[in-house]
Amino acid sequence: MPGMVLFGRRWAIASDDLVFPGFFELSLRVVWWIGILTLYLMHRGKLDCAGGALLSSYLIVLLVLLAVIICTVSAIVCVSMKGTICNPGPRKSMSKLLYLRLVLFLPEMVWASLGAAWIADDVQCDKTVVNGIIATVIISWIIIVSTVVTIIIVFDPLGGKMAPYPSAGPNHLDSRESSQLLHGLKTAATSVWETRIKFLCCCVGKDDHTRVAFSSTAELFSTYFSDTDLVPSDIAAGLTLLHQQQDSIRNSQELGEVISHSPGAPQEADLDAELANCQHYMQFAAAAYGWPLYIYRNPFTGLCKIGGDCCRSGTMDYDLVGGEQLHCHFGSILHTTGLQYRDFIHISFHDKVYELPFLVALDHRKESVVVAVRGTMSLQDILTDLSAENETLNLECGVQDCSAHKGISQAARYVYRRLVNDGILSQAFSIAPEYRLVVVGHSLGAGAAALLAIMLRSSYPLVRCYAFSPPRGLLSKSLYEYSKNFIVSLVLGKDVIPRLSVTNLEDLKKRILRVIAHCNKPKYQILLHGCWYELFGGSPDNFPTELDGGAQADLTQPLLGEQSLLTHGSPTYSFSSDSPLESPTKYPPLYPPGRIIHLEEEGTSGRFCRSAARYSARWSHESQFSKILIGPKMLTDHMPDILMKALDSVVSDGASYVFCPAGGSSNVDVV
Repeated sequence: MPGMVLFGRRWAIASDDLVFPGFFELSLRVVWWIGILTLYLMHRGKLDCAGGALLSSYLIVLLVLLAVIICTVSAIVCVSMKGTICNPGPRKSMSKLLYLRLVLFLPEMVWASLGAAWIADDVQCDKTVVNGIIATVIISWIIIVSTVVTIIIVFDPLGGKMAPYPSAGPNHLDSRESSQLLHGLKTAATSVWETRIKFLCCCVGKDDHTRVAFSSTAELFSTYFSDTDLVPSDIAAGLTLLHQQQDSIRNSQELGEVISHSPGAPQEADLDAELANCQHYMQFAAAAYGWPLYIYRNPFTGLCKIGGDCCRSGTMDYDLVGGEQLHCHFGSILHTTGLQYRDFIHISFHDKVYELPFLVALDHRKESVVVAVRGTMSLQDILTDLSAENETLNLECGVQDCSAHKGISQAARYVYRRLVNDGILSQAFSIAPEYRLVVVGHSLGAGAAALLAIMLRSSYPLVRCYAFSPPRGLLSKSLYEYSKNFIVSLVLGKDVIPRLSVTNLEDLKKRILRVIAHCNKPKYQILLHGCWYELFGGSPDNFPTELDGGAQADLTQPLLGEQSLLTHGSPTYSFSSDSPLESPTKYPPLYPPGRIIHLEEEGTSGRFCRSAARYSARWSHESQFSKILIGPKMLTDHMPDILMKALDSVVSDGASYVFCPAGGSSNVDVV
């Protein structure tokens, strides 16, 4: 950091990123050179055959060429180890070394081609020498092809536009010219990201919703990534340092005296009751994922249990809507929920952008009509997640500023139309008019379920929603306060999704910039120490993330590229930790739904092992999820099977609950 400038353009790699690949190539070259030297010394007396003089000359020149390459790569590794992330000054000779390294590829390619040609002539010499040269030719071409692939990977399509004024910088431009150039760069960045996303999602359909989602996702990525001069390894180093910093702060807080408010008996009783409800309804949220999650949770017995359903023919007593492998899905739903097929009113696995699968069932145990919305399981769902701009909702709830996440609100509106316009809910309540409505979901499905409950509340005032691991960036402040009356969210540990919003991502970027700016260690040391810390733990204080007062002079280069106009328009260019976080008007701060139950792991059961983990539950305020926490469990805590195990552990450790199923069951055909 900043990205290296070669051939007049910026690349997506920094001058301190070459330690590990350089060391790998250096090790390979040294072993290769020793092998060739040994081959030549041991078999040079056997090269008096036809064509042997050519092979002898080939080996001698190859030894000299490899020696020069080894010296060059050694210099690259040594220079790359100098300085810090934000102080590339000691590495200013890197570009010259890389030019030299690239020049050396020309004779290497020529010599590899000549070696291949000589071997093709079927030289009648010692087999060991011939085989050694064949191996040499193969290794040469593998390295050459790998280098070409690496160049393609680190090529930045916007690199030629990042530094249009190398000497002047943006402060020397008048405001109109600067504004025009800034707009052009943002437009180019959005176009590049849209092309990338279309390529990655080439198998997704091309309807109007998909095109809108492509544009929304491209704008989100260009807004987030285009205003800094970070390369991927800088982000990895920053996340590593943040994790250690967070652990250090937590350790210091645990050593101090902590006074916690003990909730009253009514709150405790309410918490116990809601935990029991969460445990029950989480089965429906998990069932909505269909057979993939069921097989994942039951790897040894799952396929045997639902195999018969998968092999059934299409003629059955019930109909499923959309999707593939429908009977497998339905078989897993029956096993997960414990219901009978006649208890299901509607099951849809139709999956498109802004259109989520869902199911509607009669839950006689809790006397409720349950609507369960599926979470993220496809590229279409990911595009729905990433359509993160704000959208105003037209709701009959008497709340001002009704706005929410665009993609999730579109998905909730789709399910709402299906439930109401297609008469699905009317059919359910005609069978069980005394039941209440409960909407559930996990992850993306939790966000859609929360918005769906808000949309349905005017028609069903007693509706309840249980949102498991919902995204943070969902509701406006007023809708968040309104949703507390009928929505309960459940969050496990450091789960990143309930802390994920555009505002929090901007905050994370700001913290990454600050922590790598204040670290006086080279990047390779940060990454090595970080890998050890993530795998085996240790003291986070062993690797300081703040510079001593006398070391501030080491920062000879700015944190962000001075020559990039985009960087100076970024709110993250300031390092003041107290400065308010600015958000584009298109991405205002959004909040999670309802009251939040937080399940936290007590003590530690190892960095990855969960078999002996114990959890505690408490009501938490949304402000406790206002920052993204870094850790090895930030992703695994979001998995529905992990959440179910933690929830079962909390409920079983707390109290015993007995549920009596309602008598009788209706004869219902699933449509």
